[in-house]
Amino acid sequence: MTWSTSDIPDLTGRRALVTGATSGLGYETAKVLLQRGAEVILAARNPEKTAEAARRLTGDTQRVPVTVELDLADLSSVERAATHLTNTYDSIDILVNNAGVMATPYRQTLDGFELQIGTNHLGHFALTARLMPLLQSGRVVTVSSFMHKSARIIQQSDLRQPAGNYSKWPQYSMSKLANLLFMFELGRRVPTVVSVGAHPGYASTHLQAAGPELAGAKLMAKVWAGLNLFAQSAAAGAEPSLYAATEPDLRSGTYVGPGLFEFRGAPKVVQPTQRAQDPQLAEQLWAWSVEATGVDPALTVAR
Repeated sequence: MTWSTSDIPDLTGRRALVTGATSGLGYETAKVLLQRGAEVILAARNPEKTAEAARRLTGDTQRVPVTVELDLADLSSVERAATHLTNTYDSIDILVNNAGVMATPYRQTLDGFELQIGTNHLGHFALTARLMPLLQSGRVVTVSSFMHKSARIIQQSDLRQPAGNYSKWPQYSMSKLANLLFMFELGRRVPTVVSVGAHPGYASTHLQAAGPELAGAKLMAKVWAGLNLFAQSAAAGAEPSLYAATEPDLRSGTYVGPGLFEFRGAPKVVQPTQRAQDPQLAEQLWAWSVEATGVDPALTVAR
């Protein structure tokens, strides 16, 4: 039987936080969660864009989301956002680690990490760790990509990849592999949390052009715009995340993607690569991430 968002149970009384919720997959994820009754927190970097997204969501759903400023490329911003949230709420039922950057020109985060892995993986690792007191019996959805399949093995030096060794697409794939390694290891280390993953297939979102545009590659931006004619909508691309976030009885380690060759279509449980499930590599990445961020989700004590 084909799953659709109408199969999502009533979420009244549940609280969800979605990162990167100002547009694309994050916006569509937040929209459906609001429609199904959840209290939704929009966490994003730009306060003006976040406020505008909140206004649009209120118009679309007749329900008002909460907003919080969060820059995943700045670990001090992650700490401030998490402190505000833990001082404000007693629980978060669903955390959707959705925000990301793709194929950007070489840049570093404020803490000196390569931007893609620093934002896509380390920022979410730190956020999840700092929110763990609120997530003790919750669900964490980590959004990856089918591009994790092309990633090589991760080394600790990749976290601070120097400009001379940088290649934007391999580094993006590596960050998406890191997302899945984190997802599996979180489930192993924190059994009270349901840690699952999702990927959107090929969906038309701002990320498809953002990387080439940031690099000043106008031709590539036009190519991506043309390819988007064949992509599924952002709303359809958000369905795997929504399935992962709301389907009852999912177990940690479940990975959800589109059903048609993992490219488009209704969501279903799919299989990541063997490398993404490598427990030794996941353990190494966890240790490196703890060293890089100064926090450990498995050691965060419940209040």
